[in-house]
Amino acid sequence: MLMDALIANLTAWTGKLSGLLWGNYLTLITLVGTGVYLTWRMHFVQLRGFRHALHLVQGKYSSHKDVGEVSHFQALSTALSATVGTGNIAGVATAISLGGPGALFWMWVTAAVGMATKFTECTLSLKFREVGPDGQVAGGPMYTLLHGLKMRRLAGTFAVFALIASFGIGNMVQANSMVDGVAYIFPAVREYGWLLGLAMAIAVGLVILGGVKRIAKVASTLVPFMAILYVAAALLVLANHFAAIPAAFITILNHALNPWAVGGAAVGEAIRWGVARGLFSNEAGLGSSPMAHAAARTNEPVREGLVAMMEPFIDTLVICTMTGLVIIVTGAYLDKSEDLVGAALTAHAFSHTLGAGGAWVVGFGLTLFAFSTIIAWSYYGDRSAKFLFGDRAVMPYRVVYTLLVVFGAAVPLKLVWNIADITNLLMALPNLLGLVLLAGLVRTLQQDYFSRPHTVTD
Repeated sequence: MLMDALIANLTAWTGKLSGLLWGNYLTLITLVGTGVYLTWRMHFVQLRGFRHALHLVQGKYSSHKDVGEVSHFQALSTALSATVGTGNIAGVATAISLGGPGALFWMWVTAAVGMATKFTECTLSLKFREVGPDGQVAGGPMYTLLHGLKMRRLAGTFAVFALIASFGIGNMVQANSMVDGVAYIFPAVREYGWLLGLAMAIAVGLVILGGVKRIAKVASTLVPFMAILYVAAALLVLANHFAAIPAAFITILNHALNPWAVGGAAVGEAIRWGVARGLFSNEAGLGSSPMAHAAARTNEPVREGLVAMMEPFIDTLVICTMTGLVIIVTGAYLDKSEDLVGAALTAHAFSHTLGAGGAWVVGFGLTLFAFSTIIAWSYYGDRSAKFLFGDRAVMPYRVVYTLLVVFGAAVPLKLVWNIADITNLLMALPNLLGLVLLAGLVRTLQQDYFSRPHTVTD
């Protein structure tokens, strides 16, 4: 009883703090506004560099002589394994259930401008990364802030927030949402969530103890498989509701932009939840994926920035859109049952068309998504631990991180999401400051790279 009361109080307190941080337009303007500024500053790199980015992902212009630990594709897969997670299933459903269908539109906006943000932060992570004598790489916003701006305290602040966030957004949220999705198929599982968490923790431990190379190897195999499986199932549902798709887009735009149709408060909630869940899903501006991309085998920072730019496109503009459209065209979002929140709502939507098979797709997909996100975020956390405390802290961090998977699977969903939202924003703010201050440097690197015909032949 004492533990239940403590968790209830903690949930209420974190909910108030999360609401304070995310419920004001200054936060939203800062997040989206930075992406808009960088889009303009980088001359719409998400459009002009898109074709070249595709070629880089395919392995063109790569050399094994370059410095780094993993290939472009493996770095992208590692970062995508962190972003393509429960945010694509549970996050979209939460955004739509709390913010209405219009939230999906604001997730699109966050992703579109987030491509420029991702390009900027990952280019900087390559520019200012550290390479040890053994070839191991350490990079990310803390190194950008330290070496690029000489802001040691702000660099340490980011690393502290990233370390804490790894336990929330990268660990407990994933384990909790996995249980939520599986429990939709087998309701009795909800009482034994810790058992699922224990199984997941064992699998996670076997991977993350091998470091970034093992993580990248698993991610580059798992991410394409799980994304294709999930998108194929979503397309099957949409094909069965093809006639309803145009009306779904009209509904999305109305709820996102038309206060006369749905009310100003509804539009405000759509913006709030769309931006919050968009950031949670694609992590543009958060400062997490630059740590994975810093390990890429390349001597050209701009190349990895272009590769990283594909993350919000794949994660939000493709996969999240699939989830959102399925929820809307099936009408599942209109069911206001308290049990249909997060992953359970997505499973319910897929079940409308695919029956029990739809719930299985979501449950299986959620398990793979959660697993891949947990292993990728472990790397982000251990890079932060290394920055703060040195190499000796990495292994203890990995052990604690693995054990918290079990805890995350057993605590209430609302508490976990509150922690994730708070740590998301606290990570993002120092990173965004660094991006704005160093945007001129990135633009110079971009101009230099594209001015050399021997490096860009397409």
